[in-house]
Amino acid sequence: MKILVPVKRVPDPYAKVRALPDGSGLDLSSIKCEINPFDEIALEEAVRIKERDPSAEVVAVSIGGGESEEQLRKALAIGADSAILIESPSKFDSAGVAGELAALASELKPDLILMGKQGTDDDNAQAGPMLAAKLGWPQATFASKIEIGGGKATVTRETDDGSETLELPLPCVITADLRLNEPRYVALPGIIKARSKPLERRPSTTNPTPMTRSLRFEAPPPRAAGRKVGSVDELVAALKDRGCL
Repeated sequence: MKILVPVKRVPDPYAKVRALPDGSGLDLSSIKCEINPFDEIALEEAVRIKERDPSAEVVAVSIGGGESEEQLRKALAIGADSAILIESPSKFDSAGVAGELAALASELKPDLILMGKQGTDDDNAQAGPMLAAKLGWPQATFASKIEIGGGKATVTRETDDGSETLELPLPCVITADLRLNEPRYVALPGIIKARSKPLERRPSTTNPTPMTRSLRFEAPPPRAAGRKVGSVDELVAALKDRGCL
């Protein structure tokens, strides 16, 4: 069983990101970057599947510049068997990412693509569903539990009013939610072992036309200072003054 896990390089979720003075982008010059947390959860799940079935193979893939090798090396340290860096100077939107991953999936023919439900940098949650549509594969999003067996995946997924359980034939695309698992701590032996694992660099095979473009980046307006109230009546009055009640 081959599992493909897309890994996105994103700013550290705890870092304070600022817009460039001219609003043309974000100043990431001194920002630490990490694996997108949802992708790391997907990778952890793929490694757990491999630990239950040693014949499984986990391939991590990232799209971007050479700096993304850092995140792929971490993916190898977590437990991926190999990694592929698709190098491109272009900025891919979700449709572009889906197209590039679909081309790779057509070549590698994975049984399962496990990825985060969304990137913490853009939060649009589109790449997974777009990838499934391009491949014509079934999909399950926001997975909180995954069971693989008998050529199918049984997925419990989060919904607005609870959860639902789906059964999908393989191959399929599954996107991971926070409750799926807790990623492991990467120990030093894993980091050392990752250095000898294969990491392939290859150019992008697609030339997508972005379907979206960023007009301007700017910081949100500063939040107004809060104030303490002395009683419930005072709180209710304050909420009424603001039109909240």
